[in-house]
Amino acid sequence: MNEQTPGVVLAHPLMRELLTLRLPPDDFVIFGSGPLLAHGLREDLGDLDLVARGAAWRAAGRLGAPGSGGITGDELFRCCNGRINVFQQWISPSWDPDDLIDNAEVIGGLRFAPLTEVLAYKLILRRPKDLPDIRAIKRSLDQQHHRPC
Repeated sequence: MNEQTPGVVLAHPLMRELLTLRLPPDDFVIFGSGPLLAHGLREDLGDLDLVARGAAWRAAGRLGAPGSGGITGDELFRCCNGRINVFQQWISPSWDPDDLIDNAEVIGGLRFAPLTEVLAYKLILRRPKDLPDIRAIKRSLDQQHHRPC
């Protein structure tokens, strides 16, 4: 995998904005396309999607404007003028927020959903914008599985 150095990840404008929110780092995970940035598979993002629980969810409620997700209609909070979207659950009940957060990859002190979970999500939606990401994740995972010990 081409995991970025923590400094490169944290230097991205959306990550800097996220850090200004001061959400408790053990209570959210970055999902959507954010993990692709962390693994060097994307250079830029239009927004950042988080799944939050407990203190992070409550903080997002104080910091953001209420809204609903475009796919499921689930409640969310839009922070930083909609550039950071904070959800309490992700797309389907099969993604348990606690499991996602507790089993996340930690890069630069931030939790990112594993690429296998991001791939599953993007394969479900298969929007035109997801197709390049699907190819990039599959290549990355394939390279990871074929590395010599």
